[in-house]
Amino acid sequence: MPAWTRLILFGFLLPELLLASPIYHLQPREVAPDTYVLFGLKEGLTQKNHGNIVNTAFLVTEEGVLVLDSGPSKRYGEELREAIAQVTDQPIAAVWITHHHPDHAFGNQAFDLKRVHALPQTIEGLKAQGPGFLDNLYRLVGSAMQGTDVALPGQVLEPGVVEFGGHRLRKIALHGHTGADLAVFDETTGVLFAGDLVFHNRALATPHAQIAPWLESLNRLEQLPFRLLIPGHGEPAPDAAPIQQTRRHLNWLHDVLARASLQGRHMNEIMQTQIPEEFEDITLFREELARSVVHLYPKYEAQTLIFIETEE
Repeated sequence: MPAWTRLILFGFLLPELLLASPIYHLQPREVAPDTYVLFGLKEGLTQKNHGNIVNTAFLVTEEGVLVLDSGPSKRYGEELREAIAQVTDQPIAAVWITHHHPDHAFGNQAFDLKRVHALPQTIEGLKAQGPGFLDNLYRLVGSAMQGTDVALPGQVLEPGVVEFGGHRLRKIALHGHTGADLAVFDETTGVLFAGDLVFHNRALATPHAQIAPWLESLNRLEQLPFRLLIPGHGEPAPDAAPIQQTRRHLNWLHDVLARASLQGRHMNEIMQTQIPEEFEDITLFREELARSVVHLYPKYEAQTLIFIETEE
């Protein structure tokens, strides 16, 4: 969608948007010493919630503030900076982006891009798919996206352990939710920031998912000696319950799609699959099931076809 089209489509909302400040009402919650999380809603992207569905975080250290994910829009990024300023007068030293999905990375414009870091494949994903993501968010979220554009991280993030302002941080490069998923384990406080490799009481989003490596990534996360887990979406937990819930969801989804492909079932049939009782209270489960079928089922059909042809 060209910029001028966006202006026409949402121009009538601009006066209201400009007068409404802030729109996200971000409230940092201290979850460990000098460690803050801004919890998003367990909803889909809508104009009503302005795209505020993601958990972002920041650490206040003696070397400055480390931000984890920049949020869904330029406006969110700006309000995130304001929320940080209410907590500390330390400068923002770095922003680490966990993966290339827009709700996590479209607030980049609000920060000095020379301080925004991401894994190489995350940067490539934003470059290749960012414009399409942007058009979609303008349609779904509306005026809160005004002024937002794709802003690529200016620094390549290298996995490994780093000392950062008195915190020993382990940067873990994984994949499965997307082609490149960053998890950050603060060995000093015991807080694990799992990004979208882990959802908690909110259905999984799977537009770029690969179930097998995602499960492998969950196994690696579960082995870490964390004391508090922060998922990409949903509530925090003092144990591995969100990891286990995510694993059960992925295994169920795999079983449903694999069985359906062998039975030659149509997508519409799979979307009406009965939801197990343990998943009934997970928000957006039916909606995300429909999306997952669209995203993933063609691969299962193709694999089944190859298997049949090989058998013959």
